[in-house]
Amino acid sequence: MDDEFDLCFVLNTRMAARAVTRRADRKLRAFGITAAQFTILGSLLKHSGRSVTQMADAIAMDRTTLSRNLALLERKGLVTSAAAERGNGRIGALTEQGAQLVEMAVPEWRKQQAELRATLDNPDFPTVIAALRHLASV
Repeated sequence: MDDEFDLCFVLNTRMAARAVTRRADRKLRAFGITAAQFTILGSLLKHSGRSVTQMADAIAMDRTTLSRNLALLERKGLVTSAAAERGNGRIGALTEQGAQLVEMAVPEWRKQQAELRATLDNPDFPTVIAALRHLASV
């Protein structure tokens, strides 16, 4: 039975997620942001104008965690937010400073991605990503 618990999907995905996040946090510290904040900035770069709810759904982040991080990023001058035209939601967008920070951090992010791919030693990385996305949708 011990082996069965060692093979638990929940345990192993949580351990892997924490390890990857800690690693990314260390690498992104030089830019003054966390991995979660980089994810938010990247999402805003690609999909500006989403509401907090839409963005939270798209990046699988709790709305309160997203709102808290958006407020921190806004105080740093990296994002702006405004009331949505309809409803009581808020929308966010990158500032010029935020866009520049993302541009500066992307080479480090790409380097991290390559290192993690090499660590997995899996020639079919797209299959790994597809499997993770499938698990995220369950």
